[in-house]
Amino acid sequence: MSKLSNSLKALISAPKARPNTVPAPKYIQSVYQKIQQTAESNNVSRPSWLALSTAATMTMNSPESLAILFQLATTVDSVDDRVAVAELMREVGLKCISFNGIPRTINCLNAFKASLPDSVGAQLSRTPTRTPTPENIDDIARRGRALWDSIYNPFETKLYAKLAESHPDLPVHILNSHYGALLSDPAGRTTGATVGRIATSIVAVSCLRAQSGVGPQVTSHVFGLRKALQDGSWADSGESESGANWLASDEGNTWILNSVDEIVESISEGAGSNFAPSRTSKL
Repeated sequence: MSKLSNSLKALISAPKARPNTVPAPKYIQSVYQKIQQTAESNNVSRPSWLALSTAATMTMNSPESLAILFQLATTVDSVDDRVAVAELMREVGLKCISFNGIPRTINCLNAFKASLPDSVGAQLSRTPTRTPTPENIDDIARRGRALWDSIYNPFETKLYAKLAESHPDLPVHILNSHYGALLSDPAGRTTGATVGRIATSIVAVSCLRAQSGVGPQVTSHVFGLRKALQDGSWADSGESESGANWLASDEGNTWILNSVDEIVESISEGAGSNFAPSRTSKL
């Protein structure tokens, strides 16, 4: 295979293409601390505020900031607790694929793993839990349909048909490859972390809000979060009832959106989302 020319290498790495991940800004820890404190004052669990912060940070492509978030979330001097936080953060990162695509998750999870203390990294699960087999493929499809229906009820069938008009395989792929295989938590897993219904909706809202340009999808997943309270699916999330109710309220929804905006503002240093930035801005 021929080598890339120096000029081609330079073009790939040109500053205007913004080829690199984003360094952690100076005050990102204080942003995370504010999110944590507001969450705790409203009986919101660590998995929920950590899912919000992790998803928004991964959307902004800042693995250095993830390392700071991990340190903040693991003030308890317990290896088991630190492993649990790391497992949750990387599980959230995996679910970000459904909203951000694969590349940013690869960037962030690789760097996040490298940033962890050896005592934590050595204990992370290495057993996959989402491998499809002839025995579990029907269950994956059922899980995906249940999550889809929970989020989009009473428009779940109408939305499926509308997507199929754009491309017949669009809803097939979304439902089976994302809602079934990725966004719904594997049944009976004994390794890794489980994100849960509430935090999964928070991941969706956080990623989409941090992207910009997808307001209708943000609206859909804000409603999806609220519907977890209506259909009782919130109960599998490890969230307290009072915390779940607050997250699904106008006040809680506003907090989620404003918190994501603050993370974006901090990491971008005021430039806004870098998910699809203008290529004409000065560098």
